[in-house]
Amino acid sequence: MPIFKTIIRLLTFQLSKAEMLTFDRRHFIAGLIGTWVVGMGRYWDDEKANLLQHLGMGSVIYIFVLALIIWLIMLPFRVEGWTYFIVLTFIGLTSFPAIFYAIPVERFVSMRTANTMNVWFLAVVAAWRLALLYFFLKRFTKLSIPNIITVTLMPICVIIASLTILNLHRVVFNIMGGIRDPNPHDAAYSVLILLTGVSMILSIPLIIAYCIGIWKAAVKRKKLEAGSA
Repeated sequence: MPIFKTIIRLLTFQLSKAEMLTFDRRHFIAGLIGTWVVGMGRYWDDEKANLLQHLGMGSVIYIFVLALIIWLIMLPFRVEGWTYFIVLTFIGLTSFPAIFYAIPVERFVSMRTANTMNVWFLAVVAAWRLALLYFFLKRFTKLSIPNIITVTLMPICVIIASLTILNLHRVVFNIMGGIRDPNPHDAAYSVLILLTGVSMILSIPLIIAYCIGIWKAAVKRKKLEAGSA
């Protein structure tokens, strides 16, 4: 299947597990290039961004770390065919919706309107990619719905906290002290700060649910092994 068609099928929630298992170097490179391009687009008009962000390397590093987190979280469930390469390729291929971040809306509308639009861009892209992660885990792992929800939300909480700590530290200080230098991304940053607080609150119940899910999966696996013995 052409790579472009694979990307479209993935972004429209149509890709099967069998197709995911066929991910190869071509898909990985396509996802890597897409991540690099949208990474540069995300910060091309942000004068406060550092060199790595302007070069798109921050986004490239980010997908490797995110994929590792998701891969490690799922390991205790012992899902057949579960590999770091497949997870990394999937994460890379889901980067394309982030191209919305590169739209320079502040060039065409007022700063206030640009702030509002960037918040909506953030909401749409975040919801889309979160739904794709849920779809990927549901179709690939075949776990129960509660387990899939838990595993979907756990890395997201890590992502939001990491974005705030790694990418937005200067903006956080500005917002806490009163914004003095208006930026079209200020409202989006404020939303991320709010979500960081929510993520902290959800961390404990998610960890508890995760541990229970692993325990239940282990019990079920032992019963199946005993039944087949």
